[in-house]
Amino acid sequence: MAKQDGTRPTLGFIGAGTTGEALARCLADAGYPIVAVASRSAASAERLAARLNGCRAVADAQAAADAADLIFITTPDDAIAAVASQVRWRPGAWVVHVSGAESLHVLAPARRAGAAVGSIHPLQTFADREQAVAAMPGSTFALEGDGALLDCLREMVTALRGRAVELRSQDKALYHAAAVLVSNYVVTLVDMATRLWQQFGAEPDSAAQALLPLLQGTVDNLRRLGLPEALTGPIARGDLGTVQRHLEALAAAAPNLLPAYRELALQTIPIAAALGERRAALGRSGGLDQRQAEALRDLLAAGGVAAGTPAA
Repeated sequence: MAKQDGTRPTLGFIGAGTTGEALARCLADAGYPIVAVASRSAASAERLAARLNGCRAVADAQAAADAADLIFITTPDDAIAAVASQVRWRPGAWVVHVSGAESLHVLAPARRAGAAVGSIHPLQTFADREQAVAAMPGSTFALEGDGALLDCLREMVTALRGRAVELRSQDKALYHAAAVLVSNYVVTLVDMATRLWQQFGAEPDSAAQALLPLLQGTVDNLRRLGLPEALTGPIARGDLGTVQRHLEALAAAAPNLLPAYRELALQTIPIAAALGERRAALGRSGGLDQRQAEALRDLLAAGGVAAGTPAA
């Protein structure tokens, strides 16, 4: 949102970690004036300020808040409330955090002082600063905010070539849990798979490298085909014999992974059933029918030892 004289608001950053640096650099590249940055580490603030024309490193959060029209709090989530309560906010200021899990309630002290509050969260994984700068443009951004500030955040997303998703405060925890499932727990699944490879003598690094093309193929299928068509494998085929062998092998070699496998398989059955229904409607074969779905549920509930279950 432009100010009354047609210019963009000046921006300040409290926090110069990976996400703060990436957001500041990307917004600067999009034409937003970054005027101040503060950080617990003076060296981090100075390093970021040196990369941004017209920006200066300031001594503390208060100085950053005093210097800009819109202030981003880009600290770790646990520090947002402390910053919000310690700064003396001026009426009319715009205060924004970048947490995916926290709602606007954490900025209540700023709102009580007369500031407008909001949040913008890039739905992206940031492993390091340069990767974060490269990955942020074009991402989805979750937004929450007051009035004109929300309009400003929408414009920022457009400037970053992103897609905006507007959330209510009560939506934030579920939104962030979904992000953790897709990003963080995929890493956990790869780790689980590499541990299985170690059972037959593979080194962890070589196992991970072997599995990555499979993971990339799955991501490509999701991008190209969407759900449920991207699903492949024994659940999609209704292959009870293969699933039973998996359960038996896990019970013998990695029983600690068996509950996760069974729960993931159970969660996959509805996707496979939807795939079967869609294919049937198109006159195509393949996919899971109701009889196969029930047989799989029974097998998984019994831990792979259901009486009369055939081994393929």
